[in-house]
Amino acid sequence: ADADTDAEAAADADVSLEEPDLPTAEDGAEATASDESTEGEPAEGERTEGEQAEGEDGQVLRGDRYDLQGASVVGKVDLSKFKRRKRKRKEKKKKKKEARQRSRDKGKKKGGGKKKKKKKKNRTPDEQDIEETLQETLRELEQNASRERQRRRQRRRERHAREREAERQRRKERENILRVTEYVSTGELANLMDEPVNDVISTLFDAGLMVSINQRLDAETIDLVADEYGYEVEFTAEFGGVEDIEVEEDEEEDLVPRAPVVTVMGHVDHGKTSLLDYVRKENVVGGEAGGITQHIGAYKVGLDSGDEVTFLDTPGHEAFTAMRARGARATDVVVLVVAADDAVMPQTREAINHAQAADVPIVVAINKMDLPEADEQRVMQQLAEENVLVEQYGGEVQCALVSAETGEGIDDLLEKVVLESELHELRANPERVGSGVVIESHLEKGRGNVVTALIKNGTLRIGDAFVAGIHSGRVRAMFNEKDQRIEKVGPSEPALILGSNGGPEVGDQFVVFEDESEARDVAQQRQQIHREQRLRQKSHITLDEIGRRLALGEFHELNLVIKGDVSGSVEALSDALLELRTEEVTVNVVHSGAGAITESDVMLAAASDAVIVGFQVRPTTGARSLAKQEEIDIRTYSVIYDAIEEVRDALEGMLSPEKREETVGSAEVRQTFQVPGVGTVAGCRVTEGRIHRNDRIRVVRDGVVVYEGRLGSLKHHQDDVREIQSGYECGLSIENFDDIKIGDELETYRIEEIARTLEEV
Repeated sequence: ADADTDAEAAADADVSLEEPDLPTAEDGAEATASDESTEGEPAEGERTEGEQAEGEDGQVLRGDRYDLQGASVVGKVDLSKFKRRKRKRKEKKKKKKEARQRSRDKGKKKGGGKKKKKKKKNRTPDEQDIEETLQETLRELEQNASRERQRRRQRRRERHAREREAERQRRKERENILRVTEYVSTGELANLMDEPVNDVISTLFDAGLMVSINQRLDAETIDLVADEYGYEVEFTAEFGGVEDIEVEEDEEEDLVPRAPVVTVMGHVDHGKTSLLDYVRKENVVGGEAGGITQHIGAYKVGLDSGDEVTFLDTPGHEAFTAMRARGARATDVVVLVVAADDAVMPQTREAINHAQAADVPIVVAINKMDLPEADEQRVMQQLAEENVLVEQYGGEVQCALVSAETGEGIDDLLEKVVLESELHELRANPERVGSGVVIESHLEKGRGNVVTALIKNGTLRIGDAFVAGIHSGRVRAMFNEKDQRIEKVGPSEPALILGSNGGPEVGDQFVVFEDESEARDVAQQRQQIHREQRLRQKSHITLDEIGRRLALGEFHELNLVIKGDVSGSVEALSDALLELRTEEVTVNVVHSGAGAITESDVMLAAASDAVIVGFQVRPTTGARSLAKQEEIDIRTYSVIYDAIEEVRDALEGMLSPEKREETVGSAEVRQTFQVPGVGTVAGCRVTEGRIHRNDRIRVVRDGVVVYEGRLGSLKHHQDDVREIQSGYECGLSIENFDDIKIGDELETYRIEEIARTLEEV
């Protein structure tokens, strides 16, 4: 009954007292002792009330809280297990605090207070300290020096890279500049531009100019062609020093008409010298061996009308051809002498070819009209077949019917020559210093070097210093065509001049200087340039070299001079060779005729860069010697088919070969290095095929070809090698290309050229 009452009372008080948790007498004694400990510790041997109660009966006391008086413990909850972690943290914190305190106490003196700093004593450094300090200083200096060397090397590499780039730009600019002399031929200009001559001729044709391969171009035309192909032109003198001469233009009032310079040309025994002899009123033929002209003659004659004409009588056409081959033009009019009883002959055709190639007007003189078998109509018809249309046939070429024996028609011929010269308005200034062209030179005993010159402008006097080609001198004496001493020579007058220190070549320019030392200096400069030009002068083409040299595409036209024993053979050979022409290559017969190969043929071949083909004929001794000197190829044949086959082979060598590309190897760039004096060196690994030293190479970056060129060097470690196989590493450089990057692909390849035949074209 008491237990039930207590349970209800606990429920009313909202306190749950479970039976296991009820306080015992012992618990109550501990609680009382804990409370009393706040006021003081109990005396030894004194017992608490709870302990006495427990000692008496040891039973649990139960009571009604309403009946209890004062502070009574009714129960206890054990919370020690929840405070264990907190207690451990406090203990750990306390230990750390005690450790810090012990550390502070350890540094204190017994007397307490702050620890005094120990005063450092100044001591003298020993050798070891000095050595250590010195070594440390040296290390710092070495590091600084190393860094400075690296900076210097970097600056040097950058400077070298800039210099290489600048040099590359200069080379590129120089490649686009043509240094030529005025009046260079079409073929020479095409060679300098590395362009096919047919393309250059087509370009000029599109511009309205009809030119041939050997025609010389003026400055304006050269500028036009060069600009079309992306070049700049820099005109230079043929020899050094001439460009330094100040040439003032003549005032209009100072110019006066000058006499025309006429060259008499024609076949042997057609009466060239007899015609000139009649004009000069002097028998020259009788005084010459066999009636053949033995030396160059230059004569000035006066006409009844008061006009003057200077005639050049040449042995054949050598001098005329030599002057044209060297770009000189001493002749104003060509008088073509044709015998009325003999018609047009091989040397007549040769004379026509020379005159037309030099673009010199022609006046035809049909000689020997006094003979009963004379047939001028046949001569005119044959001249028309050679593209020389006389006025009687509706052309523009003047023609006179003359007889050197009777003098018939001579005055009419001279009037036509003067009229032709008036159409060209030939004028000169006799008041300025003399200048002209060398006609002939030889070494004469007792006189030394004798120069025959034709003055084109100005006046030449005794004592004048001059330059003729690569030689110089002072005029010591002058003689006219009658070997009479003269004091001065005017425009269009010939003279034999003494005083040259050497023998100039036919066609060289003759220029007067005010000072002999200046003339000597210019001549020395010309000699130096002449030697350099001879060293790098390329020889004329030969049939053996055509397959090698013409495969580059420089030439697409083969010029030929054809000579044979009879006219029928020459005509048959010419027709057979002309049938070999195609759209890409062609045969150009510069001259053809019957008879032996002469010096004139050699000079014509030299001027036209032609090959001489002879059928059943041989060259003369003089022609053979001259051909060796001029490096002209002379081929002679006994069977016409042999000649055709060799020319066919030459033309096939001129065809542009079919090009096929073959990939040889490939490599991957894994590292790049900058090497002074070399540029960028790529460290590569060959991934396929092989890399050969002489192969062409292309740089591929992200699938795009950025450069194509040639290898500059190829190394394996430190050794130069010719090729590297797949799987090996190598170092290489590329000519004129330094922009190699890691990851670039390098491909080497070869271009195989396959020769074509005329049938394939």
